Amino acid sequence: MATALLIIDIQNDYFPGGKMELEGSLEASLRAGEILARFREKGLPVIYIQHFAARPGATFFLPGTEGVKIHPNVAPLPGEAVFQKNFPNSFRNTPLLDHLRERQVDKIVVCGMMTHMCVDASVRAAFDYGLEVTVVHDACATRTLAFGDQTIPAAQVHGAFLAALGFIYARVVSAGELLGNFG
Repeated sequence: MATALLIIDIQNDYFPGGKMELEGSLEASLRAGEILARFREKGLPVIYIQHFAARPGATFFLPGTEGVKIHPNVAPLPGEAVFQKNFPNSFRNTPLLDHLRERQVDKIVVCGMMTHMCVDASVRAAFDYGLEVTVVHDACATRTLAFGDQTIPAAQVHGAFLAALGFIYARVVSAGELLGNFG
């Protein structure tokens, strides 16, 4: 069986000057780029997920804009799989699961954005499909959220979602840990 790298929604709108800037997006993309380089070096499968807004009133990831493009720090090479999605779950209405099964991939390493949305939804779905999942926490980014009259800082949102995923759905590691044990 094989391991694949899944890069979820590392797109321009999440970076400074984009329509939905995340905290730590640049740093997370650099960590994801390091992992991407190692997967390429080892000849392991790399899969990109690219979100296209389809819901009425959407303000980012609009088709035909610079913001929807995959960020240059992790830009795909010719021949690398890129699947477009319209929902937080990378498996919903995409060929991702079939693609993984056809290649006998049973383990995925996840880098991406936003931790509390598309990373969370995709990791939980992958677990439900029987995949072994590793999330690289410093190759993911999110944003500050509000709940009632509370403001929840991005670092707390990030930590809470990763703690929940790490409880049963995934192994959560740093880029350094992953690369140090890569072989």
